[in-house]
Amino acid sequence: MEKLKVIYEDNHIIVVRKIPNIPSQSDKTGDIDMLTLVKKYIKETYHKPGNVYLGLVHRLDRPVGGIMIFAKTSKSASRLSNQVREKIFKKEYLAVTDGKFDQTKGTLVDYLYKDERNNISKVVCKEKKNAKEAKLDYEVITYHPKKNLSLVKINLHTGRHHQIRVQLSHFGHSIFGDQKYGTRGKGKQIALWAYKLTIEHPITKETLEFKDLPDPIGTWCILKNDENTIKKL
Repeated sequence: MEKLKVIYEDNHIIVVRKIPNIPSQSDKTGDIDMLTLVKKYIKETYHKPGNVYLGLVHRLDRPVGGIMIFAKTSKSASRLSNQVREKIFKKEYLAVTDGKFDQTKGTLVDYLYKDERNNISKVVCKEKKNAKEAKLDYEVITYHPKKNLSLVKINLHTGRHHQIRVQLSHFGHSIFGDQKYGTRGKGKQIALWAYKLTIEHPITKETLEFKDLPDPIGTWCILKNDENTIKKL
């Protein structure tokens, strides 16, 4: 287990890097999770006795890495949760996807249905019962013709189950290494990363922006030594 990377911390919030393949919170697997890891960090760093309070404000899919924020007080947790509902809380993602896009920028709007039994989501017609609207903006940052892969920036307007993965796959540009919805990179780590987070500080009301790019290894070599690409992010 690699050491927890803390991006920002004060008395009210803590922003960390979620390690890929670790769940955001405990699940039926019983594997170590981010909520537990951050609690352990706080307890050991500040020598806190008893249980440590930590509010889970949002989640990332288990295979996805990137920025997560946790609340260190109940007041901060409540205010950040309100920001999520009011769409003040903004997350942006990077994905390495299959193929070349016809348009370098665009918006995808679909209706998704969550299949609870199989833990997958599907694009369905608007009229289907329990279908929910899913909307995202995408921007192609760079295209690598030799590998036929695109580096794409994604801004979510809604937060549906597996939304980015399902919508991009349905659009013909599945994420490299996506074991559920992908066409390429079977057995590889999914190339989806929550790289940017913008919030209003729950106490000071200051607008805060955090960035954390994936290490340029594996599929993310697409970022290596490419200053022009980095400047666009």
